[in-house]
Amino acid sequence: MGVRASAILQSFHDDPPSGSVTLQWLMGRLGQQSFGMTVLILGIAAGAPGISYLAGFLLLLTSCQMMLGRAELTFPNWLARRELPTANVDALMQRATRILVKLECIIYPRLVAAPQATKRVVGGVIFVLTVRLLLAPLPLSNVVPAILIALIALAYLEQDGLLLIACFLVTALLLAIEYGAVEYFIRAGGWIRKLSDF
Repeated sequence: MGVRASAILQSFHDDPPSGSVTLQWLMGRLGQQSFGMTVLILGIAAGAPGISYLAGFLLLLTSCQMMLGRAELTFPNWLARRELPTANVDALMQRATRILVKLECIIYPRLVAAPQATKRVVGGVIFVLTVRLLLAPLPLSNVVPAILIALIALAYLEQDGLLLIACFLVTALLLAIEYGAVEYFIRAGGWIRKLSDF
């Protein structure tokens, strides 16, 4: 197992860039853990108001590259060099680090699978959750998908297959419940229209 996620995030705070924070700077610091850490950071950001759609767009790009089995994560130059608000990024990292330190006490390598196969599956699930996040019509409806995305990323980073399976099951349950609710309201709407015709 490599360096823990909380330690990587803490290093961003301890050794910030001389200028503005950019995706290019982050990718350079993350190295081989760029996929998992990027999904983790974006998953945390996706739960915050105001930046959930930007984080969602970046998650789509990241998850697509994971499904394709890319060795390195890349973004278009115009996006990679875009400056991010350093103060906001640092505050987000600090809050996330405190939470991760507690979570990492119970997350460790279990049921470890082949990295390449795991990357593709994780990418597919992240893609589905991100689409759900971006299509969420109600305020705060992005929070649960964002939490799941962050937990999946953490399980992927820490090679915790048991947590990954649990997150996949919760994802399937969430989507099934929401699909059932949408179908129910559509049918209820049809019945209301029929009754109004009488």
